Amino acid sequence: MVLFPLIYLLTGDQVDRGLTLTLKGSITMEILALVGSPRRLGNSELMAKEISRGIPEPHRLKLVRLPEMHIGACRACYTCLFDDRTCPQEDDFPPILDALIRADAIILSVPTYLLAANASLKQFLDRGLSLLDRFEELWGKPAVGVTIAGIPGMEGYTKLCVDSALRLIGAQLKGSEVVYGALPGEVFMSETNRNIARRLAKALFRPPPDWQREPWRCQACGGDTFRFLGPDQIRCMTCSSPGKVRTDEGHISFSVDPPEDHFFLSLQGARHHVRWLQAMKQRFAEKKKDLKRICLEYLRDGEWLEPRRKTERAKTDS
Repeated sequence: MVLFPLIYLLTGDQVDRGLTLTLKGSITMEILALVGSPRRLGNSELMAKEISRGIPEPHRLKLVRLPEMHIGACRACYTCLFDDRTCPQEDDFPPILDALIRADAIILSVPTYLLAANASLKQFLDRGLSLLDRFEELWGKPAVGVTIAGIPGMEGYTKLCVDSALRLIGAQLKGSEVVYGALPGEVFMSETNRNIARRLAKALFRPPPDWQREPWRCQACGGDTFRFLGPDQIRCMTCSSPGKVRTDEGHISFSVDPPEDHFFLSLQGARHHVRWLQAMKQRFAEKKKDLKRICLEYLRDGEWLEPRRKTERAKTDS
């Protein structure tokens, strides 16, 4: 990341990172592409690279193939929120986090697996508590997302996964699209998808979209996926804002009431969420005996299917 620290100090957390470009060609931006597909030169990789090609500003493209990175499952130990604020696991998560912090902008390109994003994206996000302590450095980076599905209309909730992921890492979402293509390279047998890539590339360093002009979106975050809780009650599935659905002359609109200090709608909200999580340690200490009593009531219920490595180890030990 090049000029952003200086601009941040001068203007605060509302700065548009599109300002962190180049000075007389002497400084080059770094664009980080997170690719959620294990397939080399597959459609997810090609879309990320095509978006990079369409970015007019000079930049260096760095890529991370999430499925081939060793990212351990979160242990819910909360160590990353206390002490030295680092995760005790030794894996590939820290270098990915460092790459996110260095990047001036982010591209997230993910394939659909059985109506959802490839599991590598969720594996990465499950370590998200480690991101919260670095939100000051991550907040507001411009980002675009692209969802790839093999069959039109069968993307399921992958786009929701992509949009939520970018919000959860503190990025400023500039655009998110769904494209279709099953075979490697098939995504660009349609010129439409190249145009989508160009549109996302141009959006990356432009001002953020005006969600107020699109009443069918969540007016708090721009999300386009809602859960209906009743005849007119809804909840945005991206930012969790509750609201109501209205119809006017056949047109649908959504009115939402975003939660105060939501942790990815404002940097202040992110700070508040970290403090809330840290306070859970004291709350656990206060309620430890009661919580233990409740849990132990279920200790003997059921019979677990053991993982194969555990049963094989038992046989060896015997």
